[in-house]
Amino acid sequence: MTTREQPAPSTDLGPAPTEPRRGRQPAGGRLVWADVAKGGCILLVLLWHVIMKDYLQIDWRLSVPVPGAWGTLGELLLPMRMPLFFTISGMFAAAAVHRPWRAVGRSRIAQFLYLYALWLLIHTAALALAPDFPTDRATSLGQLLAQLTITPSNLWYLYALALYFVLAKALRRVHPAVLLGAAGTLAAIAATGLLDTPGNRGGLYQNLVFFLAGLHLRPYLLRWAEAVTGRRLLLAAVAYGVASAAMLATGAGRWPGVAVLVSAVAVLFGIAGAVRLASWRIVAEPLAALGRRTLPIYVIHMPVLALLHLLIADLVAGLDDPARLALAFGFPFSLTVVVLALSLALHRVLLALRASWLFDLPSRRSAA
Repeated sequence: MTTREQPAPSTDLGPAPTEPRRGRQPAGGRLVWADVAKGGCILLVLLWHVIMKDYLQIDWRLSVPVPGAWGTLGELLLPMRMPLFFTISGMFAAAAVHRPWRAVGRSRIAQFLYLYALWLLIHTAALALAPDFPTDRATSLGQLLAQLTITPSNLWYLYALALYFVLAKALRRVHPAVLLGAAGTLAAIAATGLLDTPGNRGGLYQNLVFFLAGLHLRPYLLRWAEAVTGRRLLLAAVAYGVASAAMLATGAGRWPGVAVLVSAVAVLFGIAGAVRLASWRIVAEPLAALGRRTLPIYVIHMPVLALLHLLIADLVAGLDDPARLALAFGFPFSLTVVVLALSLALHRVLLALRASWLFDLPSRRSAA
């Protein structure tokens, strides 16, 4: 009697789509710009969390508004980060959504729910070591049950992927225009604050439309990627920069539909930027490598950041004025690199310890 060899654990949040014509993918058919975009998105997630949960919590006591500038930068990038991530995730699901439930129930639903529940427990235990770290955490059984069901935690992306796929598959016979209209309306209403959005429930409401857009508008997005030029990238960048800055300055993000439209522009800019970066090997290769390892970075980085904050926040605040001023300018970028490196290193250690069940749904061994 022999057993089949266990497949290597997935460190990706989904298979990349393929491009029909343009030579921007390796021989295996995996689309490079999608991996580049995912790598950029996960870096922006880390940077946002570093800025909001560590950097802006430190008492810098500076006469120049350097921390405020970093906070503004993070908010300007807000319309692109998760909408682009979910758009690409929807593109990944375009083929799977038409397969039988039995064929995709494990890889597209059970796996993400398993990972969400498992890492929610790990985060709850780890974050208890840093009680002053400003992030959602369950402090009672009731809160833990709420995070498992109706109010997802910081790991809400995993929860959303499972939920969105179920909705997309169950409603696959509904006309895409109806689905996108309903999801866009939900996002617009959620942005106004009319719906109760504790925890990360708001992100759950506002990003369904982008997942469905990636799913149903995939051919058009691939055409946009195919047609990207330097001029189109510049126009998209200007449109996104102006729209994002105007929304931030006027508070128009709470007006119905504005945030959705700005994020749609941001997604087009993000795709265009990823396509252009994919042609620069020195940039594309490390970003694409990160894009293929989004899962361990996503699930590991928050406890790592929390423990680093516990260790360094008071030390940084206790430095003299010149040292704090010099450190303030590049601190978010430097800490983002440290958190990324530690997350990837911890992932490798866990795999070496045969803890692959932390990153993939354990498979049932079958006899040959």
